[in-house]
Amino acid sequence: MYFTPNLRIILETMKLAGRVSQVTPSITLAIAAKAKAMKAEGIDVCSFSAGEPDFDTPAHIKAAAEKALQEGKTKYGPASGEPKLREAIAKKLRTDNGLNYKAENVIITNGGKHSLFNLMLAAIEPGDEVIIPAPYWLSYPEMVTLAGGTSVIVPTDASTEYKITPEQLRKSITPKTKLFILNSPSNPTGMVYTPEEIKALAEVVVEADIFVVSDEIYEKILYDGAKHVTIGSLGDEIFARTIISNGFAKAYSMTGWRIGYLAGPIDMIKATITIQSHSTSNVCTFAQYGAIAALEDSQDCVEEMRQAFAKRRQVMLERLNAIPGLSCPQPDGAFYLFPDISKTGLKSLDFSDALLGEQQVAVIPGIAFGADNNIRLSYATDLATIEKGMDRLEKFVKSRI
Repeated sequence: MYFTPNLRIILETMKLAGRVSQVTPSITLAIAAKAKAMKAEGIDVCSFSAGEPDFDTPAHIKAAAEKALQEGKTKYGPASGEPKLREAIAKKLRTDNGLNYKAENVIITNGGKHSLFNLMLAAIEPGDEVIIPAPYWLSYPEMVTLAGGTSVIVPTDASTEYKITPEQLRKSITPKTKLFILNSPSNPTGMVYTPEEIKALAEVVVEADIFVVSDEIYEKILYDGAKHVTIGSLGDEIFARTIISNGFAKAYSMTGWRIGYLAGPIDMIKATITIQSHSTSNVCTFAQYGAIAALEDSQDCVEEMRQAFAKRRQVMLERLNAIPGLSCPQPDGAFYLFPDISKTGLKSLDFSDALLGEQQVAVIPGIAFGADNNIRLSYATDLATIEKGMDRLEKFVKSRI
């Protein structure tokens, strides 16, 4: 296409919005992409970077989407989501989580990330504060920034299993506090709040009269008898202040399908539907029928994947804690380990860059999650890769200590 010289100058010098410079690109996606590029060049990379199950989407879910395609479900749908999927999710939330939601309390979004982004745009204004325990999923603060709010980061450490305490939460609340983000099981630590811990946090939320968004994307990936308790199920007062973010990516290995959901008070959900109607409109119509099958058909596929993750977790954890200089508490959920690397003398970005360059092992630097003395390893990969990668990691760490 030909542009006149003046028009070319205008296009090349267009000023970007200031908000762009305030947001950091996703480190996890960048490192995962670099590892994939190295593999494409024929380099033998052991990648522990991606937060993505290595299993295929279960066959019955794909079949349901294929059937929907054949039936012509390829047109625009409601911005709020297919009515049958909204009802299926509401039923799931009532049955599994003890939350008295109806279909009108649910919006279907383009992945769990999109559900949280919609929420921030609908709820957060300039001057509002959002409390985020660190380590945190790296997109939380960026979403708050894009919405014009202020992130209040509350550091945690291994002494509390990287979980915020009620005392820390209470001290962090100010008159400007609007929202508290709770993620259990956690990305990046894999830690799971106990029922007692959830109850204590709920009491603070109610006492302060703030809202809590509970990110429950890993709720079905639990180990050693750990129990997932949804904070909004603990009484009417906390239920009225709770918003749920969830999706199908992790439990059903549907990362590329981009189907998530937000559930909460009707006024909040209506607001996010309005926002979505002017951004993405509906989520892919036929893909939503795959999600319906995921909820309504056998859950054996979820358990099969969970058992595989459990075995991989144990192997990686034992190997990692046997490496002098590294230490990692045992996670009770998700598929991540978050070891402390401080004894190596390296901060997380230097550690990760050197490990990838010298031993071709891809991990995520903890600085992306607000913890520069840690790295995140995903065990959502096969055992052979885990064993080989742990051999390389051990060699790398021993060369530094």
